[in-house]
Amino acid sequence: QVQLVESGGGLVQPGGSLRLSCVVSGNIFSSASMGWYRQAPGKQRELVAGISRDGITNYADSVKGRFTISRDSAKNTVYLQMNSLKREDTGVYYCNARWPWDSYAWGQGTQVTVSS
Repeated sequence: QVQLVESGGGLVQPGGSLRLSCVVSGNIFSSASMGWYRQAPGKQRELVAGISRDGITNYADSVKGRFTISRDSAKNTVYLQMNSLKREDTGVYYCNARWPWDSYAWGQGTQVTVSS
């Protein structure tokens, strides 16, 4: 059974940093594309950053230059380093895994609040 467990969320001031982690259990990590999504209150869930199994990354325009997604195969973990956080980055951040064929899983989410 595949499980994704996120951690690292919290309250941070504007301009601050946080690092989110997502540990993946189940023998799928090496073949999975991973992504971080967020959902702000009253808004749809949106893709923030993604990383392929080969390490190719993509980012939403709103976070380019501030967020970095990475993966560690030895730890079955994907990270999201978030710098220069803004109030509009507030939301619940979800980890997502997609692997062959058309299989996917979500984590339970971790809250990120950017406020002074």
